Amino acid sequence: MRLIALLFFPLLLLAELFPTHTETTVKEVSEKGVILSKPLPYNGMSGVVVRDYTPTLPAIIKYIAQTADTGKATFLESETIPHEDLPTIQTSVKPGDKVIGGYLYNNVLVLAPNAETYAKFTAKYQKNWIHPDTFSLYLATIGEQKPTKENLQNFSKAHHIGLVVIIKKEGVAVLDPISSKFITKGTVDNLPGKGLLPFFTRLDKQEAGWFDSEPKGDYYKIMGGL
Repeated sequence: MRLIALLFFPLLLLAELFPTHTETTVKEVSEKGVILSKPLPYNGMSGVVVRDYTPTLPAIIKYIAQTADTGKATFLESETIPHEDLPTIQTSVKPGDKVIGGYLYNNVLVLAPNAETYAKFTAKYQKNWIHPDTFSLYLATIGEQKPTKENLQNFSKAHHIGLVVIIKKEGVAVLDPISSKFITKGTVDNLPGKGLLPFFTRLDKQEAGWFDSEPKGDYYKIMGGL
């Protein structure tokens, strides 16, 4: 029995790196947030409060982020994610409203130091991977060269991304870009001594829109600063 537990332990660690979709309800409502009937698995997780106006017409009425293990969560006042399947309606939250924690968490962007690390990491999990090429083009569009929590949040909202995996020198950090909080972390082996700038992408500097202003610095320092 002990041997079986040891064999399954690494699998449990892998599973816990990515929080799963969690459903609960609103227990109490205050001016700045709610208390959930069942807390989400991790503090920093964002979620949506959903109201079923008819059996076939659910709508998002608020975004939240859990701040305490008791299920306390604050309202997020930032611009919400447009999503045609769950339209957003301006109305008040009330006890009993449904909450979906980890909304869109299956859509994941990975920032890695090189192609090999990216390929090995994404091969471990079954997720809807958003390739960093898309984020690189987005940075070029807005005239920025390096990832920040702000541009990651804006990009994630525009592309329906629920999580951002950042491979740092000390390991893997999983960011909820909507709450801008790191929620889980893990280990990674055989990292290169030096990473591509500002992160792995298949685009050359002209395709990425950098031209004469190619990003400078150190990959691990850039990612460590997030």
